[in-house]
Amino acid sequence: MVKVRDLGLGFNSDEIVLFKYCSGSCHRARSNYDLTLGSLLQQQLITPGPQERVLSHPCCRPTRYEAVSFMDVQNTWQTVEKLSAAECSCIG
Repeated sequence: MVKVRDLGLGFNSDEIVLFKYCSGSCHRARSNYDLTLGSLLQQQLITPGPQERVLSHPCCRPTRYEAVSFMDVQNTWQTVEKLSAAECSCIG
């Protein structure tokens, strides 16, 4: 449960909404690509640049989203599409 104004989307509302998110480990979903990339990074045969962050494993991400509706401080209903996670899966 989070305040709408804490979502960082610029809405001025005192309402509290349910924000569902994805988390968890995806190590069992690792592909040959992930295993190879991890090995090359560990051996330092691939060196990411200073602004790059290379992940050698899939990550848990939303695969389906839900809209969230709330009333702003002007008593106007607002709906934000694709805000809250409805389903999660290992992506990558």
